[in-house]
Amino acid sequence: MNLLPKASGSRPRLACEIAPEGVTAARAAATAEAALDSVARIPLADGAVMPGLKPGNLTDRVAVIAAIRRALEAIDVRPNSRGAELTIIIPDAAVRVLLLDFDALPAKLTEALPIVRFRLKKLVPFEIDDAMVSYQVMSSSKTTVRVLAVAIPRDILAEYETAVREAGFEPGAVLPSTLAALAGVAAPEASLVVNAGSAGVTTAITRDGVLLLHRSVDLQPAASGVDPEIPAQLQQLSVAEITHEIAQAVTVAVAYFEDTLSATPSTILSAGSLSADALRHVLSGNGYNEADAVRVRELIDASAFSAGAVTGSIPRGSLAGVAGALRG
Repeated sequence: MNLLPKASGSRPRLACEIAPEGVTAARAAATAEAALDSVARIPLADGAVMPGLKPGNLTDRVAVIAAIRRALEAIDVRPNSRGAELTIIIPDAAVRVLLLDFDALPAKLTEALPIVRFRLKKLVPFEIDDAMVSYQVMSSSKTTVRVLAVAIPRDILAEYETAVREAGFEPGAVLPSTLAALAGVAAPEASLVVNAGSAGVTTAITRDGVLLLHRSVDLQPAASGVDPEIPAQLQQLSVAEITHEIAQAVTVAVAYFEDTLSATPSTILSAGSLSADALRHVLSGNGYNEADAVRVRELIDASAFSAGAVTGSIPRGSLAGVAGALRG
């Protein structure tokens, strides 16, 4: 199972994102470039999905499976039917995404993958031999090969894939949320994307299809890490702490943007369940001095949808992952 975006011609034309806030599904015709024909979103109760790197991501499996089925049925896709293969989009907190530099790397996958795995051994908080790993060369020169690597424990991957299968559908590809959303960035110039929700915030910088930064901060504990002796409300970050973490993550990303590209981003592209308006409010309310100078807008705009797609009741940011996954 590949964990990195590929050309849409090699991916299913259905996508489903499983997030703590809910399940979002979308369908696109094979001939429509980046246009979603139909979308749907089914909300989930708090705590039904608690992403992390230990088993127990889907704490209410029955509710998640039902939401997957309902979301896909809402876009006229029947379970256990022909053509029920789809791209699954999973939370960033359930994977690790890293940019690695090598002096050189073999061209053959069978030779390069063990080298990438060896480098990841000391960089991820799980046993890499029991993980699914994918990689993609971002850039190369005579002295350096920069690689985007994605790793996820196999039992965590199995949780999401099994839920989709039990809902009556077949996983055809699996993508982390922000990498899926980044496929929807059309501009060749450098872009700063903020993917924020209740589980975490990821900041990413991309330029002409090349990823320059990917940094994730988890905002809630995984279900398996919850201490039953401590009340649940005391184990969660407060609203003030969450907004501070989001603002701090953006500040770090802007500083990296300026240091790397010798420029200040003119626009921040918002994805995830936190809307562009909410992100703008978070930044201005947490002492982010440049909030007034930097425009914040949704990553996904009306051009991502066909005329018949009804999206009014769905937060635009929640569609960024499925729209990117289905981009033509």
